[in-house]
Amino acid sequence: MEPTNFKHLFSSYDSNDKLFDEIFDEKQNVRKVYQKLFDLYNGYPIEDFINLNNKSKTSSFNQGITFQVYNDAKPQEKIFPFDLFPRIIDAKEWEIIERGALQRCKALNAFIADVYHDQRIIKAGIVPMELISSSANYLRQMGGLDPAGGIYNHISGTDLIKHSDGKYYVLEDNIRCPSGVSYVMYNRNALKRSLFGAFNHYEIQPVADYSENLLEIMESVKPKGVDVPTCVILTPGVYNSAYYEHSFLAKTIGIELVEGRDLVVENDFVYMKTIYGLKKVDVIYRRIDDTYLDPLAFKKDSAIGVPGLFAAYKKGNVSLVNAPGTGVADDKAIYTYMPQIIKFYLGEEPILNNVHTYHCSRPKELKYVLENIHNLVIKPVDEAGGYGISIGNRLTKAEIEAVKKVILENPRKYIAQPILSLSVHATYIDDCQSFEQRHVDLRTFTLLGQDKEFVLKGGLTRVALKKGNLIVNSSQGGGSKDTWVLKK
Repeated sequence: MEPTNFKHLFSSYDSNDKLFDEIFDEKQNVRKVYQKLFDLYNGYPIEDFINLNNKSKTSSFNQGITFQVYNDAKPQEKIFPFDLFPRIIDAKEWEIIERGALQRCKALNAFIADVYHDQRIIKAGIVPMELISSSANYLRQMGGLDPAGGIYNHISGTDLIKHSDGKYYVLEDNIRCPSGVSYVMYNRNALKRSLFGAFNHYEIQPVADYSENLLEIMESVKPKGVDVPTCVILTPGVYNSAYYEHSFLAKTIGIELVEGRDLVVENDFVYMKTIYGLKKVDVIYRRIDDTYLDPLAFKKDSAIGVPGLFAAYKKGNVSLVNAPGTGVADDKAIYTYMPQIIKFYLGEEPILNNVHTYHCSRPKELKYVLENIHNLVIKPVDEAGGYGISIGNRLTKAEIEAVKKVILENPRKYIAQPILSLSVHATYIDDCQSFEQRHVDLRTFTLLGQDKEFVLKGGLTRVALKKGNLIVNSSQGGGSKDTWVLKK
């Protein structure tokens, strides 16, 4: 018998039927795929679950599972919040997500190659040259260069949301330095430590195979004439917001984590300083922005880059993952052309739909945006981490006028999208000591190499922990969940 004071974890769960709840259907019944998990969790006394949750947080802190947030230029280290209730995606649903993510990555790779070579899509009048040349991430120095294997975006992150219609839509593509995959693997391990019994009820795809696949991708794009390549990860250093990920990946892959000061270029070859002398480096997974890579080629005052690195890259003596200049394709203005880009290069219809997007550089769309800001989300095309976003229905009249002024000063820099109803998922909230609905999205991770491709069967489910908030980024107070992709 249950004690008289026993209280189920979901006893105070308040479901908003206007939102797409991934666990409960419109009649408030538990969806079939979640039933076993729901029964298991709902059988825990709250006190026991609180203890499990606290132990999980302590473990995260002790292992340094953190990220950096910069306030007034001062870095603050924070624990990345992790929710113990996983998200489940069935095999049939995942098959669509995986094919769609891979399709986008291949189309974007073809687009980048074209932009830096023949520019066929521009000559065809599909994407305007002005949009390319005005992009902050367009690198003229990449013109005519051919990376090993013809791959530019070796690592891509595709951000998806599940709308109220139950379908997935792509919010944006991330192909500069997409982060978060380390949390995918950590979340799985953390949940196994806390609630291993939950895994006995489901057949779940692994996520630990990401590291070995990433190494194979890196080795597949080794420079010509190299048999066994030496691969490294290049980090800006311990104060970078994603440093935990850099060190985690280096450790799990089994390669060196280096800073710019650890590398030197001699005769257009890159070497790593070791206690035994210099060792040639062949493939660099770089987590440094383009302009900081090489003070001789880009930003002259860069203290974290490697002098001469770009010259070595141009000569084909070292491979860079991802290639410099890939950011021209994850510009949110280019996102608006993704259906045409997919059709132009692959001759296919998009598997995953875009969210309808207005680009403020187009006069008619600018007019619509200015007249309808209260119903739109305004985003800068070149920011990440949820920074610079304005959600129209949360703004005062004065704030709306201020946003209009900012847009008009530089229309090229802004896009707008309808305020979508992101799906919600049961999430444990510390302050309430119970589960509540919270908005979630999903970042998938896709790898492209020479004659090799891989999509991590899971991805990072990010959670907007603030009630009613739609911004899931960790820098804006978001957390994450383990994502279970079921086997067939």
